[in-house]
Amino acid sequence: MWQGEVVGIYIAPQATQPMRPVAEARAVTGKGLEGDRYFRQAGTYSAKPGPHREITLIAIETLEAVARETGITLPAGESRRNIATRGVPLNDLVGQTFRLGEVRVRGVRLCPPCQHLEDLTRRPGVMKALVDRGGLRVQVLQDGPILVGDPILPEKAKAP
Repeated sequence: MWQGEVVGIYIAPQATQPMRPVAEARAVTGKGLEGDRYFRQAGTYSAKPGPHREITLIAIETLEAVARETGITLPAGESRRNIATRGVPLNDLVGQTFRLGEVRVRGVRLCPPCQHLEDLTRRPGVMKALVDRGGLRVQVLQDGPILVGDPILPEKAKAP
């Protein structure tokens, strides 16, 4: 059994704009995080809608490993993912239901890195460094707030 934590929340109002950290965000079923580009259908890939565009997660351990292994430092917000996690096996959660604080979500599919990410970060090699560990796309199943510091738990686990 695992238990993780939300260590950062990031949104950008428009495509290509810098992600900004927020202390909390409201997740809305079928839309994602209020204030984010994909919630507003103003993201780079908004023309391809679906539950895989609602919220994206990245493991802070991945970003730390990339820095150790390659020397590429990528702050969580620059990963272009909405939520940075700690202690969560993201790759194992495709098809699984879990909680981000009060919000119930389902892992839809992995979030592979793309050339767009490398172009925006101006960090050559970041795309290759994140292959098979670029994060997870999740669908919101229940509206609610997500706060930095919230526990991330498997569906059947009880909050501490």
